[in-house]
Amino acid sequence: MDSPRIAVLVPCYNEAATIAKVVLDFATHLPQADIVVLDNNSIDGTAALAREAGARVLPVPLQGKGNVVRRGFADIDADVYVLVDGDDTYEAAAAPRLVARLLDDGLDMVVGARRDQEKAAYRPGHRLGNVLLTRCAGMLFGNSFEDMLSGYRVFSRRYARSFAAHARGFEIETELAVHALQLRMPVAEMDTAYGVRPDGSESKLSTWRDGWRILRTIAKLFKSERPLLFFSIGGIASGLLSLALAVPLLVTYLETGLVPRFPTAVLCAALMLMAFLLLACGLILDTVTRGRIEAKHMAYLAVPMPAAGDREGG
Repeated sequence: MDSPRIAVLVPCYNEAATIAKVVLDFATHLPQADIVVLDNNSIDGTAALAREAGARVLPVPLQGKGNVVRRGFADIDADVYVLVDGDDTYEAAAAPRLVARLLDDGLDMVVGARRDQEKAAYRPGHRLGNVLLTRCAGMLFGNSFEDMLSGYRVFSRRYARSFAAHARGFEIETELAVHALQLRMPVAEMDTAYGVRPDGSESKLSTWRDGWRILRTIAKLFKSERPLLFFSIGGIASGLLSLALAVPLLVTYLETGLVPRFPTAVLCAALMLMAFLLLACGLILDTVTRGRIEAKHMAYLAVPMPAAGDREGG
């Protein structure tokens, strides 16, 4: 049988210093792959250098890595998608191993977990933020990854066809991980070397700004994907506060037959009503969410896995 079609998606924004080497390295290690550089409004000649190196260039006008990944999954047709940043920090030689793991084990996503070869490759702030955010997402959606924010991943066709991206920027990595956990897809991690950016190449990441955006994304996903738990937390807190304020009033009433702090009694009633409203919202939205998950799962199941001959040939 024919080998699976492999597409290497390289999101880029002003990566003129590295893009040619990235394209050539992946062309060497995955010679059968269609290498597509997704140019996100670069002004330094990134697109021209990518074409000269032999890549296909797809312009993406909407700014942000999330928009780029969404466009790549929508417009590029392949059986296996390799997603890698264009900054030459990820190990191209690992790509065949990642693809083989995906195909041989029938997985839907393989994450290239970063193992830095040089101390300067992975800034301490980014390392700490990655650990905290990965654990935060793990508590909410399940612990399946050590490096949730890695930009080096391999996806199956049915993952790409069932993924409805909402993120705009670098928080897309969080959404990619949560989608796999939500549909209980078979996933794996493999260690890959992670190096420093070469001279003349500057990172677009900001430790605090992007960390805050990723944290907000986790909170939004928590609300949208686990609404019963999300609203139940608020409902329980509101209900407990109402009871805490009501107990002294009840004791006074039983002793004297009077309610001396009438505004507090009104507040207690309002808080308890809010608790029941939040619980009702959680129950209703949980039903809606289950319907959305089922729709995603049906889209996922509509795309067949590569046949056994394809996996062996890959």
